[in-house]
Amino acid sequence: MQNNILEVIRILKGANGQPVSGAEIGTSIGVSRTMIWKYVQALQKRGYSIESIPGSGYILRSEPDFLYPELITEGLDTDIIGTELVYYDKVQSTNDIAKQIGSEASDGTVVIAEIQDSGRGRRGCDWCSPEGGIWLSVILKLSMSPSHASRLTLMAGVAVAETLRKIGVNASLKWPNDVLVGGKKICGILTEMEAEAEIINYVVIGIGINANMDPESFPDDLKKTSTTIKYELGKEIDRVIFVQSLLSTLEQHYIKFNTGSFDEILQKWIDLSDTLGKQVCMVTPVKMYEGKAIGISEDGGLIVEMADGSKETLISGRCMYV
Repeated sequence: MQNNILEVIRILKGANGQPVSGAEIGTSIGVSRTMIWKYVQALQKRGYSIESIPGSGYILRSEPDFLYPELITEGLDTDIIGTELVYYDKVQSTNDIAKQIGSEASDGTVVIAEIQDSGRGRRGCDWCSPEGGIWLSVILKLSMSPSHASRLTLMAGVAVAETLRKIGVNASLKWPNDVLVGGKKICGILTEMEAEAEIINYVVIGIGINANMDPESFPDDLKKTSTTIKYELGKEIDRVIFVQSLLSTLEQHYIKFNTGSFDEILQKWIDLSDTLGKQVCMVTPVKMYEGKAIGISEDGGLIVEMADGSKETLISGRCMYV
Protein backbone atom coordinates (compact mmCIF):
# COMPACT_ATOMS: atom_id res chain seq x y z
CA MET A 1 0.00 0.00 0.00
CA GLN A 2 2.80 2.43 0.90
CA ASN A 3 4.36 2.08 -2.56
CA ASN A 4 0.99 2.74 -4.20
CA ILE A 5 0.49 5.88 -2.13
CA LEU A 6 3.95 7.05 -3.19
CA GLU A 7 2.96 6.49 -6.81
CA VAL A 8 -0.21 8.55 -6.33
CA ILE A 9 1.86 11.42 -4.93
CA ARG A 10 4.36 11.18 -7.81
CA ILE A 11 1.61 11.19 -10.43
CA LEU A 12 -0.21 14.16 -8.89
CA LYS A 13 3.03 16.14 -8.47
CA GLY A 14 4.03 15.34 -12.03
CA ALA A 15 0.76 16.77 -13.30
CA ASN A 16 1.88 20.27 -12.24
CA GLY A 17 -1.50 21.44 -11.01
CA GLN A 18 -3.56 19.79 -13.73
CA PRO A 19 -6.31 17.30 -12.81
CA VAL A 20 -5.64 13.58 -13.17
CA SER A 21 -8.56 11.16 -13.15
CA GLY A 22 -8.81 8.35 -10.66
CA ALA A 23 -9.16 5.89 -13.52
CA GLU A 24 -5.94 7.14 -15.11
CA ILE A 25 -4.02 6.91 -11.84
CA GLY A 26 -5.49 3.47 -11.15
CA THR A 27 -4.48 2.16 -14.58
CA SER A 28 -0.97 3.51 -14.09
CA ILE A 29 -0.37 1.64 -10.81
CA GLY A 30 -2.68 -1.32 -11.37
CA VAL A 31 -5.48 -0.73 -8.86
CA SER A 32 -9.15 0.23 -9.04
CA ARG A 33 -10.50 3.77 -9.11
CA THR A 34 -12.11 3.04 -5.72
CA MET A 35 -8.69 2.27 -4.24
CA ILE A 36 -7.33 5.54 -5.61
CA TRP A 37 -10.16 7.35 -3.84
CA LYS A 38 -9.17 5.61 -0.58
CA TYR A 39 -5.51 6.55 -1.10
CA VAL A 40 -6.50 10.17 -1.69
CA GLN A 41 -8.57 10.18 1.50
CA ALA A 42 -5.61 8.78 3.44
CA LEU A 43 -3.35 11.48 2.04
CA GLN A 44 -5.84 14.21 2.90
CA LYS A 45 -5.89 13.00 6.50
CA ARG A 46 -2.08 13.35 6.54
CA GLY A 47 -2.30 17.00 5.52
CA TYR A 48 -2.11 16.86 1.72
CA SER A 49 -4.38 19.40 0.06
CA ILE A 50 -5.91 17.39 -2.80
CA GLU A 51 -8.90 18.81 -4.63
CA SER A 52 -11.40 16.50 -6.29
CA ILE A 53 -13.01 17.99 -9.41
CA PRO A 54 -16.08 16.05 -10.65
CA GLY A 55 -15.57 14.84 -14.18
CA SER A 56 -11.90 15.83 -14.25
CA GLY A 57 -9.96 14.20 -11.42
CA TYR A 58 -7.63 15.10 -8.59
CA ILE A 59 -5.30 18.10 -8.22
CA LEU A 60 -2.51 18.30 -5.64
CA ARG A 61 -2.66 21.86 -4.29
CA SER A 62 -0.06 21.63 -1.52
CA GLU A 63 1.94 19.22 0.60
CA PRO A 64 2.14 19.27 4.41
CA ASP A 65 5.12 20.62 6.35
CA PHE A 66 5.87 17.25 7.89
CA LEU A 67 8.80 14.91 7.54
CA TYR A 68 6.68 12.05 6.20
CA PRO A 69 8.65 9.13 4.74
CA GLU A 70 6.85 9.39 1.41
CA LEU A 71 7.99 13.00 1.06
CA ILE A 72 11.61 12.25 2.00
CA THR A 73 11.98 9.16 -0.17
CA GLU A 74 10.55 11.00 -3.19
CA GLY A 75 13.72 12.01 -5.00
CA LEU A 76 16.12 10.75 -2.30
CA ASP A 77 19.32 9.75 -4.13
CA THR A 78 20.75 7.26 -1.63
CA ASP A 79 21.28 3.51 -1.66
CA ILE A 80 21.89 3.00 2.07
CA ILE A 81 21.03 5.94 4.30
CA GLY A 82 17.29 6.56 4.52
CA THR A 83 16.08 3.81 2.21
CA GLU A 84 14.24 2.56 5.30
CA LEU A 85 12.48 5.34 7.26
CA VAL A 86 10.60 5.06 10.54
CA TYR A 87 8.43 8.11 11.31
CA TYR A 88 6.79 9.34 14.52
CA ASP A 89 4.79 12.45 15.31
CA LYS A 90 6.25 12.46 18.81
CA VAL A 91 8.71 10.27 20.71
CA GLN A 92 10.76 10.53 23.84
CA SER A 93 13.97 10.07 21.87
CA THR A 94 14.70 8.88 18.33
CA ASN A 95 17.93 7.33 19.63
CA ASP A 96 15.92 5.22 22.08
CA ILE A 97 13.67 3.96 19.27
CA ALA A 98 16.70 3.28 17.07
CA LYS A 99 18.32 1.22 19.82
CA GLN A 100 15.13 -0.79 20.29
CA ILE A 101 15.05 -1.80 16.62
CA GLY A 102 18.79 -1.69 15.98
CA SER A 103 19.44 -5.43 15.97
CA GLU A 104 16.81 -6.16 13.32
CA ALA A 105 17.04 -2.93 11.30
CA SER A 106 18.96 -2.72 8.04
CA ASP A 107 22.09 -0.65 7.61
CA GLY A 108 21.18 3.00 7.11
CA THR A 109 17.70 2.86 8.66
CA VAL A 110 16.58 6.33 9.81
CA VAL A 111 14.22 7.07 12.70
CA ILE A 112 12.74 10.57 12.45
CA ALA A 113 10.24 12.50 14.57
CA GLU A 114 8.52 15.88 14.56
CA ILE A 115 8.95 16.31 18.33
CA GLN A 116 11.10 14.67 21.01
CA ASP A 117 9.79 14.82 24.57
CA SER A 118 13.06 13.68 26.11
CA GLY A 119 15.79 14.41 23.61
CA ARG A 120 19.26 13.82 25.00
CA GLY A 121 22.64 15.36 24.47
CA ARG A 122 25.94 14.02 25.70
CA ARG A 123 26.32 13.10 29.39
CA GLY A 124 22.54 12.71 29.63
CA CYS A 125 21.80 16.42 29.25
CA ASP A 126 18.37 17.39 27.91
CA TRP A 127 18.10 18.53 24.30
CA CYS A 128 15.30 20.94 23.46
CA SER A 129 13.39 19.28 20.59
CA PRO A 130 10.20 21.17 19.72
CA GLU A 131 8.14 21.14 16.54
CA GLY A 132 9.90 22.64 13.54
CA GLY A 133 13.27 21.04 14.13
CA ILE A 134 14.94 18.04 12.54
CA TRP A 135 15.32 15.17 14.99
CA LEU A 136 16.60 11.93 13.55
CA SER A 137 18.75 8.91 14.30
CA VAL A 138 20.65 6.76 11.82
CA ILE A 139 21.37 3.08 12.46
CA LEU A 140 24.68 1.90 11.00
CA LYS A 141 25.88 -1.69 10.73
CA LEU A 142 29.63 -1.79 10.18
CA SER A 143 32.71 -3.74 11.20
CA MET A 144 35.12 -1.75 13.31
CA SER A 145 36.57 -1.54 16.79
CA PRO A 146 34.44 0.21 19.43
CA SER A 147 37.47 2.42 20.07
CA HIS A 148 36.91 4.00 16.65
CA ALA A 149 33.26 4.94 17.28
CA SER A 150 34.17 8.59 17.90
CA ARG A 151 35.19 8.81 14.26
CA LEU A 152 31.53 8.45 13.32
CA THR A 153 30.64 11.52 15.39
CA LEU A 154 33.17 13.54 13.40
CA MET A 155 31.81 12.07 10.15
CA ALA A 156 28.26 13.12 11.05
CA GLY A 157 29.43 16.59 12.05
CA VAL A 158 31.09 17.09 8.68
CA ALA A 159 27.91 15.98 6.88
CA VAL A 160 25.72 18.38 8.87
CA ALA A 161 28.09 21.35 8.48
CA GLU A 162 28.43 20.78 4.73
CA THR A 163 24.66 20.51 4.32
CA LEU A 164 24.15 23.76 6.24
CA ARG A 165 26.79 25.53 4.17
CA LYS A 166 25.04 24.45 0.96
CA ILE A 167 22.03 26.57 1.95
CA GLY A 168 24.09 29.56 3.07
CA VAL A 169 24.50 28.88 6.80
CA ASN A 170 28.17 29.33 7.73
CA ALA A 171 28.51 26.35 10.05
CA SER A 172 31.64 25.22 11.88
CA LEU A 173 32.45 22.29 14.16
CA LYS A 174 33.19 22.24 17.87
CA TRP A 175 34.80 19.09 19.17
CA PRO A 176 33.43 16.54 19.70
CA ASN A 177 29.78 16.76 18.68
CA ASP A 178 28.46 20.30 18.20
CA VAL A 179 27.79 22.30 15.06
CA LEU A 180 28.03 26.06 15.57
CA VAL A 181 27.08 29.21 13.69
CA GLY A 182 28.67 32.39 14.96
CA GLY A 183 29.65 30.64 18.16
CA LYS A 184 26.08 29.48 18.84
CA LYS A 185 24.89 25.88 18.75
CA ILE A 186 22.64 24.89 15.87
CA CYS A 187 23.06 21.12 16.01
CA GLY A 188 24.05 18.42 18.47
CA ILE A 189 25.14 14.87 17.70
CA LEU A 190 24.90 11.87 20.04
CA THR A 191 26.59 8.62 19.03
CA GLU A 192 25.70 5.43 20.88
CA MET A 193 26.54 1.83 20.13
CA GLU A 194 25.66 -1.75 20.96
CA ALA A 195 28.82 -3.82 21.20
CA GLU A 196 30.16 -7.06 22.60
CA ALA A 197 33.84 -7.14 23.54
CA GLU A 198 35.56 -5.87 20.39
CA ILE A 199 32.59 -6.39 18.05
CA ILE A 200 30.09 -3.63 17.24
CA ASN A 201 26.57 -4.87 16.58
CA TYR A 202 25.32 -1.48 15.46
CA VAL A 203 25.87 2.24 15.97
CA VAL A 204 23.16 4.88 16.38
CA ILE A 205 23.99 8.45 15.39
CA GLY A 206 21.45 10.92 16.73
CA ILE A 207 21.31 14.30 14.98
CA GLY A 208 19.27 17.21 16.31
CA ILE A 209 19.10 20.38 14.21
CA ASN A 210 17.39 23.64 15.15
CA ALA A 211 15.58 24.37 11.90
CA ASN A 212 12.32 26.35 11.61
CA MET A 213 12.12 27.69 15.14
CA ASP A 214 12.75 31.09 16.72
CA PRO A 215 15.55 31.18 19.33
CA GLU A 216 13.25 33.30 21.49
CA SER A 217 11.03 30.26 21.93
CA PHE A 218 13.87 28.35 23.63
CA PRO A 219 14.24 28.02 27.41
CA ASP A 220 16.02 31.00 28.96
CA ASP A 221 19.29 29.11 29.45
CA LEU A 222 19.51 28.34 25.72
CA LYS A 223 18.43 31.64 24.15
CA LYS A 224 21.91 33.20 24.26
CA THR A 225 23.84 30.07 23.29
CA SER A 226 21.69 28.58 20.52
CA THR A 227 20.57 29.56 17.05
CA THR A 228 18.37 28.16 14.29
CA ILE A 229 18.42 27.88 10.51
CA LYS A 230 15.36 30.13 10.33
CA TYR A 231 17.09 32.86 12.35
CA GLU A 232 20.32 32.66 10.36
CA LEU A 233 18.60 32.80 6.95
CA GLY A 234 15.71 35.06 7.94
CA LYS A 235 13.22 32.54 6.58
CA GLU A 236 12.02 28.99 7.04
CA ILE A 237 13.49 26.18 4.98
CA ASP A 238 11.86 23.18 3.31
CA ARG A 239 12.80 20.58 5.91
CA VAL A 240 12.17 17.66 3.56
CA ILE A 241 14.64 18.98 1.00
CA PHE A 242 17.17 19.66 3.76
CA VAL A 243 16.84 16.13 5.16
CA GLN A 244 17.24 14.66 1.67
CA SER A 245 20.44 16.67 1.21
CA LEU A 246 21.72 15.70 4.67
CA LEU A 247 21.12 11.97 4.16
CA SER A 248 22.76 12.09 0.74
CA THR A 249 25.83 13.88 2.11
CA LEU A 250 26.03 11.54 5.07
CA GLU A 251 25.92 8.51 2.77
CA GLN A 252 28.78 9.88 0.67
CA HIS A 253 30.95 10.13 3.77
CA TYR A 254 29.75 6.76 5.11
CA ILE A 255 30.88 5.08 1.89
CA LYS A 256 34.27 6.76 2.23
CA PHE A 257 34.42 5.67 5.86
CA ASN A 258 33.72 2.04 4.91
CA THR A 259 36.35 2.08 2.18
CA GLY A 260 39.10 3.25 4.51
CA SER A 261 39.09 6.94 3.56
CA PHE A 262 38.66 8.39 7.06
CA ASP A 263 41.73 10.59 6.53
CA GLU A 264 39.76 12.56 3.93
CA ILE A 265 36.83 12.97 6.35
CA LEU A 266 39.18 13.98 9.14
CA GLN A 267 40.77 16.67 6.97
CA LYS A 268 37.33 18.07 6.18
CA TRP A 269 36.55 18.18 9.91
CA ILE A 270 39.80 20.06 10.50
CA ASP A 271 38.96 22.51 7.71
CA LEU A 272 35.55 23.16 9.30
CA SER A 273 36.83 23.28 12.89
CA ASP A 274 35.95 26.04 15.31
CA THR A 275 37.98 24.39 18.07
CA LEU A 276 41.51 23.99 16.76
CA GLY A 277 43.78 26.86 17.76
CA LYS A 278 41.62 27.84 20.74
CA GLN A 279 42.42 27.65 24.44
CA VAL A 280 40.21 24.96 25.92
CA CYS A 281 39.31 23.48 29.25
CA MET A 282 38.63 19.76 28.98
CA VAL A 283 36.64 18.10 31.75
CA THR A 284 36.81 14.30 31.95
CA PRO A 285 35.46 11.96 34.64
CA VAL A 286 38.87 11.78 36.29
CA LYS A 287 40.70 15.01 35.52
CA MET A 288 40.50 18.51 34.07
CA TYR A 289 42.93 19.64 31.38
CA GLU A 290 43.59 23.16 30.17
CA GLY A 291 45.63 24.07 27.12
CA LYS A 292 45.56 24.79 23.41
CA ALA A 293 43.66 22.52 21.00
CA ILE A 294 46.23 21.73 18.31
CA GLY A 295 44.95 18.71 16.42
CA ILE A 296 42.72 15.67 16.01
CA SER A 297 44.06 12.12 16.33
CA GLU A 298 43.33 9.27 13.91
CA ASP A 299 40.74 7.98 16.40
CA GLY A 300 38.97 11.34 16.56
CA GLY A 301 40.49 12.45 19.85
CA LEU A 302 41.32 16.08 20.60
CA ILE A 303 45.05 16.77 20.99
CA VAL A 304 45.65 19.43 23.64
CA GLU A 305 49.01 21.07 24.30
CA MET A 306 49.51 22.05 27.95
CA ALA A 307 51.34 25.11 29.22
CA ASP A 308 54.44 22.99 29.92
CA GLY A 309 54.55 21.75 26.35
CA SER A 310 53.23 18.27 27.07
CA LYS A 311 50.40 16.89 24.94
CA GLU A 312 47.29 14.93 25.85
CA THR A 313 44.95 13.16 23.44
CA LEU A 314 41.43 13.10 24.84
CA ILE A 315 38.89 10.74 23.30
CA SER A 316 35.92 12.05 25.30
CA GLY A 317 35.04 14.83 27.69
CA ARG A 318 33.40 18.21 27.90
CA CYS A 319 35.15 20.88 25.87
CA MET A 320 34.84 24.51 26.97
CA TYR A 321 36.54 27.52 25.45
CA VAL A 322 38.54 29.74 27.80
